[in-house]
Amino acid sequence: MHGIGNDFVMLDNFTGKHGDVDFQALARATCDRHFGVGADGLIVGEYGDGADFRMRMWNPDGSESEMCGNGIRCFGLMLHDKALFDKRSVTVDTGAGVLTLVSEKPGCYTVSMGSPRWTRAEIGMSGNPKETFINQPLYRTDGPLHGTAVSTGNPHLVIRVEDVQAVELHTLGPLLESDPLFINRTNVHFVQVQNREHVIQRTWERGAGVTLACGTGACAAVAALHRQGFVEPKCSVRLPGGELTIELKDNVLWMTGPATTVFEGVWSD
Repeated sequence: MHGIGNDFVMLDNFTGKHGDVDFQALARATCDRHFGVGADGLIVGEYGDGADFRMRMWNPDGSESEMCGNGIRCFGLMLHDKALFDKRSVTVDTGAGVLTLVSEKPGCYTVSMGSPRWTRAEIGMSGNPKETFINQPLYRTDGPLHGTAVSTGNPHLVIRVEDVQAVELHTLGPLLESDPLFINRTNVHFVQVQNREHVIQRTWERGAGVTLACGTGACAAVAALHRQGFVEPKCSVRLPGGELTIELKDNVLWMTGPATTVFEGVWSD
């Protein structure tokens, strides 16, 4: 499945029959675009404990991610395909907490992504745990870049630039992802403000590299730009794979966008 080009291998574990699988190794194998299926991550669906369902995600390098915005919409579509999404909204337990997934129609979902978190402790940054990192210089880059750090379930670094297409993403992405500021590495987003309701974004995802979209990153971008006064609380975010609508309402981020099934198959190792 994919959510505006952010693609995933989706594994049905609702019966619990895959409990003995090494998901780290499976993610590395299935996400490989030459010897596997090819994906930005492996997502495993289970029934929840204290929530309707549970979603876990592993990056292509085998590391487990706390959350994935495009992935949870694909998770909603998987529930629909398996006739498990039998009401308007369901709760999903993730590494970022229990989130609400609302079905606008099959293939289009709105997700409550929780509140943006700003302190270094909440993001997973070194330094004073009570401090924030808003529009701060990034000394490990060659140019005069400033970034804002925020957690939307996982860590993000948002950098406003005049032209996202001019950014050398393959060079700056891995450099900033592994900056010592971030204890568990970070996702990196370069954003261009077209106007107060439209943003263009390019992303380097932690553990995955360049991706066509990042849902939690789009939420982080709108939260960071709104906090600095550049955009309205509701924006469309255009990523290489398509557009998402992000709204910050009562300090809760809501993301709306599509999900698409590409094919189904059986993995043989």
